[in-house]
Amino acid sequence: MTLLDGIKSAADVRKLPVSQLPQLAQDVRDRIIEVVGRKGGHFASNLGVVELTIALHHVFDFSRDRLLWDVGHQCYPHKLLTGRNDRFDTIREAGGLSGFPEIAESEYDLFNVGHAGTAIATAVGMARGDSQMRRDTAVVSVVGDASIVNGVAFEGLNQAGTLDRQFLCILNDNEWGIAPSQGAVAEHLAKFRTSGVYEELKTHAKSILPKLPVIGKTMFEALDHLKEGIKTTISPHQMFEQMGFVYLGPIDGHDVAHLIEVLEGLKNVHRPVLLHVHTKKGKGCDWAVAEPGKFHSPKPFVIEGDKATIKSGAGKSWTRAFVDCLIKLAEKDERIYAMTAGMPDGTGLDKFADKFPDRCRDIGIAESCTVDMAGGMAKSGLRPVCAIYSTFLQRAFDQVFQEVVLQGHPVMFCMDRGGLVGGDGAVHHGFLDITFLRGFPNMVVMAPMDETELLEAMRFGLTLDVASAIRYPRDTVPEPTPGGAPFELGVSRRLREGNDATILAYGVMANQALEAADILSGAGYDVAVVNARFAKPIDRDMVREAVGRGGPIVTVEDHSVSGGFGSAVLETMVDMELPVGQFRRLGMPAERFVRHGSRGGQLAEVGIDASGIASAVQQMLEDHDADGDDGRSDVGRTSSGRQNEILSR
Repeated sequence: MTLLDGIKSAADVRKLPVSQLPQLAQDVRDRIIEVVGRKGGHFASNLGVVELTIALHHVFDFSRDRLLWDVGHQCYPHKLLTGRNDRFDTIREAGGLSGFPEIAESEYDLFNVGHAGTAIATAVGMARGDSQMRRDTAVVSVVGDASIVNGVAFEGLNQAGTLDRQFLCILNDNEWGIAPSQGAVAEHLAKFRTSGVYEELKTHAKSILPKLPVIGKTMFEALDHLKEGIKTTISPHQMFEQMGFVYLGPIDGHDVAHLIEVLEGLKNVHRPVLLHVHTKKGKGCDWAVAEPGKFHSPKPFVIEGDKATIKSGAGKSWTRAFVDCLIKLAEKDERIYAMTAGMPDGTGLDKFADKFPDRCRDIGIAESCTVDMAGGMAKSGLRPVCAIYSTFLQRAFDQVFQEVVLQGHPVMFCMDRGGLVGGDGAVHHGFLDITFLRGFPNMVVMAPMDETELLEAMRFGLTLDVASAIRYPRDTVPEPTPGGAPFELGVSRRLREGNDATILAYGVMANQALEAADILSGAGYDVAVVNARFAKPIDRDMVREAVGRGGPIVTVEDHSVSGGFGSAVLETMVDMELPVGQFRRLGMPAERFVRHGSRGGQLAEVGIDASGIASAVQQMLEDHDADGDDGRSDVGRTSSGRQNEILSR
């Protein structure tokens, strides 16, 4: 039995003597390595915060105090120390623990959080709320050096500096987010980190901080004395102190005893404090420290001696297909400039950067800035390609509107993780991009069903003089469907003929629709399948022909049914004054979030796998048969003259 096995709640962490905490840290690391090695998940970031998490739970009582994690993918040690060790094997599985903080799991998780930059502002909100409600709580936010440069984080810092109460912001400086930290602030910290001054200050801080009085005027005088002792032209204290913080550090984020000494000294300081902690992403595994990006969120891996090998997945990913297509197009078009917001590996652009280092830039965790920069590049004549996860593009909604679409700039948004994403769950599902993008005038919204179509969609997008968006899932690319053709604006692709019903599928869902049609064929039904290709503009001929067949019409999308592709089809039918008849939208539910699990399981859960689609269509056909109908929809029973008039419009 390990020390970790005896931790049933965070209260047990506080009972352990400091001398036993290094062993607890090793137990936590061993547990993370064992489970993530078997199952995959966020890895290096969690190894880097083990000692810091233990120290926080040893000093504070977060059943009443407030702990807010920025991003959330560094919460595994926190889960293990707050009563969830016995369920840790279920992490990211359907019905198991979430890979992010989850309010339904524990009182220690205050927000479901998977996007960067939010912790400081929400912590300020809780601090003000607790003060207003006369609660005596300590508030702590843990923020990475990559996410503190996010615009919302700086807005939070600006507000935090005005607090007249305890407030502790911990800057977890590990030189990385998901990729190496980007921008001037990151370079500033890096310069400081590699200087001789940095090592001197760590030593100075280690000797001085434990001796500081806990509270009162003497404490502030001591802090001022320490501050004066560390002033230097490259010290980051100047930036944070100008925002109203007392800046302390840097200190070693893996020295748990010293962390506890410092946190005890800061616990009751009645003003905002920023504690600069230096950690190593992947700490405890030399191979993860050497390649923290590769081991940020790996698939299952096997450890052999002093190295680890990540198990390769079956088939080619959509991410890899995207970057292969982009490289192919960029070889012939020098205007193409690729951009991402802190996700070069996750979007595949690291491979593009290897090929075109002068035509690719990671802007860091700053989606709004990324989109604005793309607008400026387009204004200057480039063809920017913004590779951003669908869930993260939501963070730049206003910039897509103001600096791109309103200006008529031809920026192409390539949205990875469109739809259900599997283990990352609700915080990362791309379920709103169709809804908010198709509302923009002149925006072209596309989705391919395979790699051949992805290349054609991107090639077509680069010919447009307006903004365009292409979505694709976190999944394996299916085999190409024969008969593909270049994209034409608002023109769909007929995949299968049939007279009993029509399935209008958007993007990758066309593959599930074809399988569903095969299932229905076995039940005696002949169903047409159309690959819509466009959610905007909708192919009006596609809609007219579907109504003309007279049977049920079913739309399928890996997206919320609220305002998505199916809604666009229905709106088009109304605009064309076509009778709706038997019509059904299949997609992600509009009034609940889909929890984590496998992507295949999630597709089945919401009824948009092949079996679910087939069942929905068959039920509609059987409802007609039960009514004594011939299987055709109510549209088919309108007067022939009226129907011909409608369909000829």
